[in-house]
Amino acid sequence: MRERWHLAQINIARLIAPADAPEVAGFFAQLDRVNALADDASGFVWRLQEEGGNATGLQPTPDPRLIVNMSVWSDAESLFEFVYRSAHTPVMARRRDWFERFESAYQALWWVPAGHIPDVDEGLARLWMLDRFGPSPNAFTFKARFPAPGSGAPPIDMKPDPWCVGTA
Repeated sequence: MRERWHLAQINIARLIAPADAPEVAGFFAQLDRVNALADDASGFVWRLQEEGGNATGLQPTPDPRLIVNMSVWSDAESLFEFVYRSAHTPVMARRRDWFERFESAYQALWWVPAGHIPDVDEGLARLWMLDRFGPSPNAFTFKARFPAPGSGAPPIDMKPDPWCVGTA
């Protein structure tokens, strides 16, 4: 029997100001709505969250302005559709209003066995791999998306919008 795979993703961002500052209030005002869109999206499996329903209060690094988002999807197409073709897209297009520009990878994708829920350390490790070694079957982007293990297919370019490919 062939093992089934899901697609995990992590993205990180550094707020331009502390979470309670007016400069980032617009981001936080839309967060519950965007999370609900994800929860209801076709192919959605899981997302990182704390008691309040989002993950912005988690502190995975010493930087209090760094926030992390992680989720798992049934396939790459479902995640791509949510990121680039839903009501999430106009909010993401405004990310420079609320987040500093990253000089390194800020989004990584990787395949996980169905039922596996990645933790933040796993996600940060995948970002590091992508940043250090470039796209590979262990960590990739929509621009160089690797197929699920065992498929034998070559990587493909899903043609994400050029302003948001996951790396600096």
